[in-house]
Amino acid sequence: MKIPLLFLFLYMFVCSLDVLSSAFQLAGGKVAGEIFKDNVILSNPVAGLVVGILVTVLVQSSSTSTSIIVSMVSSGLLEVRSTIPIIMGSNIGTSVTNTIVALMQAGERNEFKRAFAGATVHDCFNWLSVLVLLPLEMASGLLNRLSKVVVDSFQIQSGEDAPELLKIITEPFTKLIIQLDKSVITGIAMGDDSLRNKSLVKLWCKSSLSMSSVNKSVNSLLNCTSTNCWQEGNMTWTTVNQTIEVHTHKCRCNHLFVNSSMPDLVVGLILLAASLVVLCTCLVLVVKLLNSVLKGQVAKVIQKIINTDFPYPFGWLTGYLAMVVGAGMTFVVQSSSVFTSAITPLIGIGVISIERAYPLTLGSNIGTTTTAILAALASPGDKLAAAFQIALCHFFFNILGIILWYPIPFMRLPIRMAKTLGERTAKYRWFAVLYLIICFLLLPSLVFGLSMAGWQVMVGVGAPFVGILLFICVINFLQSRSPSRLPKKLQSWDFLPGWMHSLKPMDALITNATLCCTDHCSRSQTSDAQDLPPFPDTAAQKKAKMAYENPAISYVDETTFGTPVIKLRGLERSSSTPL
Repeated sequence: MKIPLLFLFLYMFVCSLDVLSSAFQLAGGKVAGEIFKDNVILSNPVAGLVVGILVTVLVQSSSTSTSIIVSMVSSGLLEVRSTIPIIMGSNIGTSVTNTIVALMQAGERNEFKRAFAGATVHDCFNWLSVLVLLPLEMASGLLNRLSKVVVDSFQIQSGEDAPELLKIITEPFTKLIIQLDKSVITGIAMGDDSLRNKSLVKLWCKSSLSMSSVNKSVNSLLNCTSTNCWQEGNMTWTTVNQTIEVHTHKCRCNHLFVNSSMPDLVVGLILLAASLVVLCTCLVLVVKLLNSVLKGQVAKVIQKIINTDFPYPFGWLTGYLAMVVGAGMTFVVQSSSVFTSAITPLIGIGVISIERAYPLTLGSNIGTTTTAILAALASPGDKLAAAFQIALCHFFFNILGIILWYPIPFMRLPIRMAKTLGERTAKYRWFAVLYLIICFLLLPSLVFGLSMAGWQVMVGVGAPFVGILLFICVINFLQSRSPSRLPKKLQSWDFLPGWMHSLKPMDALITNATLCCTDHCSRSQTSDAQDLPPFPDTAAQKKAKMAYENPAISYVDETTFGTPVIKLRGLERSSSTPL
């Protein structure tokens, strides 16, 4: 019975991710289109990178942002070289989904530590790749040249759409909830002001096309390309054929919001709240079922199979096989976000190690680019070359990133960075939310503002910041490896104020604020119920604070006549020793 329930909750989990993406597009899709509309901004590589991050975070879909880019390139609004930083940004923005999924496992510290590390290894890989490859691309145009050579070498022809195997299963359900007209976002990005007031909610699912002739004015007879031209006064007219979509009542869509008069933002917020509730519920239930099914000898066998390397001397091949598995699974489900979000709970409960999750995630990056290449080959003739070259740029970006950060074990920095983030969030759980806000909102916005102020301002602010950051990294490395080589004062950061080298002061502030808020609410409820003056319960506050700061201690009993009895986790005894 548990296995069918597990598949049911996984199905609902994937459907909720799809609805979550639609909700983000309803809430921020038109804003994303407006951001893409400013071609002057997009010609700035740093601004283009930030736009790619913010737009993909807003619409929760790298394929949507990529399709907008393809349309703009094919229409001549952008050059392929200008879109490469946007592609890099969309690669970063799409990794926010599994980081949000990891937050749902914050209830248990060890699970949260592993899950958050497994989710952020994707972020660390993308950020490090961008830090190296974006300056290289700005200086040499490597990705643009490489993709151009491949496009020119092949006689590509438009083909059929790539099969979307997962959507065959999920769309029958998600289409009953909401359907979107994504061409509205693309049209706004292309500069069509008539679509600003059009709803993203799809009303007509099928339509018939009819051709009609309309009169159109041209500048002069010399600019008239038609054989049917005439002049009336100072105006020159010609007849052109125009295709008109004709909708009928029988072709109207069938979903919950088809007859709704609510604005897109309200519909988006409703779907956002509902999808997050379903997502959290399904994730909690999936984790509980996995813990129930994968326990004892079964868990040990599965962990051994997944995390064990090939025998010597072929152990180095194991990671590359994991990449192939990750690419294949992503190709099947047609979404890297779905695949990485699905393995995050498995990392949390310890079935997949972070060392094995890393190549799986890299393979997922490759899988989503191969899907984009197949989708590009199905593009119309006027968009085929641009779509194919942009998909190749995305593919080569991930390949070069893997070459940088995987083959040499010493260079696998994303694993060490992700483990550090996992340990930090296990100790201070609020740090996970702070990380999301800084990495996907505040930092991109700050960089965007500096890039818009001009390269002089950006270099003036960014160069000292990068220099200080490099200095701190070098000192930290020497402090951990060879502190004797440093001056005595630099052998630790204790000479700085506490808030500059530790999160404890901020943690104490957040803890006290939370406890004060909780105590105020409880006293208000007691006062309303009994009409008695509230008294501070300092003992309860101290106990809660002690349990928060030291998760290894949990109170099991407390009497008025003796000392509080505490139980240390890990002691397998029926009674605890009073301390």
